[in-house]
Amino acid sequence: MTTPSNTSAASATPYGTLPPSSTPSTRKPLSLPRLREMHAQGEKITMLTAYDATFAAVADAAGVECILVGDSLGMVCQGLTSTVGVTLETMRHHTECVANGLRRSQATAWLIGDLPFGMYHESNEQALRSAAVLMQAGAHMVKLEGGGWTADTVRFLVERGIPVCAHLGLTPQTVHALGGYRVQGKGDEAAATLRRHAHELQDAGAAMVVLEMVPAALSATLTQELTHCPTIGIGAGKGTAGQVLVLHDMLGMNLGKMPKFVRNFMDGPDNRSASVRGAMEAYVRAVKDGSFPVDAVHAW
Repeated sequence: MTTPSNTSAASATPYGTLPPSSTPSTRKPLSLPRLREMHAQGEKITMLTAYDATFAAVADAAGVECILVGDSLGMVCQGLTSTVGVTLETMRHHTECVANGLRRSQATAWLIGDLPFGMYHESNEQALRSAAVLMQAGAHMVKLEGGGWTADTVRFLVERGIPVCAHLGLTPQTVHALGGYRVQGKGDEAAATLRRHAHELQDAGAAMVVLEMVPAALSATLTQELTHCPTIGIGAGKGTAGQVLVLHDMLGMNLGKMPKFVRNFMDGPDNRSASVRGAMEAYVRAVKDGSFPVDAVHAW
């Protein structure tokens, strides 16, 4: 009687089987230089959120360049009414899960972890400690929200070798101060402030900036102005350097009202296999060819 090899035994397990997407990839692992090269060449950058190993592995294989372990998990996974209640330990856990999923598959996506509310506001040193937790869990970059005072924090982290993605416009962690989930940067004064903050963050060393619910014209202007900091839009029009959506939203699964800027990629002829991976591949194609988003439908 022969004993099964460890490899065959592992492949026969009923749980956690790797998706077919986990075949050897021809795509090299994404890096900051590669993302900068894409930006310089005008190639759109794709980003999706993911919160566990399996969805992360499928997104990686579907061609998504950047995976964001967003604190949006508080709303879509934990059922919270905002992201404010998400803890650093929760973010560490989910970042580690996603990183493990990528390591078990082709491991080419660039992994970003959200710094949660209250974990970078006290001091630069607190921000460094919090960022170190996510980096040690497997993140390649951390993301933080807001402009103005955050430029100093970004500079502090970047000088210590931690890549940073900034986040302007609607910043969900401060939704109570903003008075709700509203478009930001409307009007000359608000637009000027947002532009100033974006340039300050670029000058501080931010390698990306997410623009959320920002008028399409303003986002397009910022994208042209920020020559070495690609903009990633969500509800910010098609003129940004890339796009991001919450995974559950783009799969048509939402506990509340579907935001205007979302498209359900599980529906329609572009999802050729009517599967989760097919939806992700359709999203990548649509962002790359410019058919998503449509300003008249998904932007302000």
